[in-house]
Amino acid sequence: MTTKKRRKPVAPTKRVTQEQIDRLVTEQADEDSAWEKPIAVRRPKSTSLSIPAELAARAAFLAKLHRETRVDKWVERIVRERVEIEESAFTAAKKTLAS
Repeated sequence: MTTKKRRKPVAPTKRVTQEQIDRLVTEQADEDSAWEKPIAVRRPKSTSLSIPAELAARAAFLAKLHRETRVDKWVERIVRERVEIEESAFTAAKKTLAS
């Protein structure tokens, strides 16, 4: 026969307001012992993409049509817009599946 350990009841936690958190952080800002070890954060390396010559020519035409002086800037803007659309659609699909 195995015996189960009884857990101590957990005391209800008191909700802390944003103002209380801000005050605490401000008070501890100059105390080195209140902070964790610094974390080094690096930007990801940029990635180069190559596209077929025919597609590049079509993109150059459209960039001129949109009065963009540099094709790469126009392509970057178009890709950024498309990525935002795709992310939005993905988030909406996740919410739909979750409900």
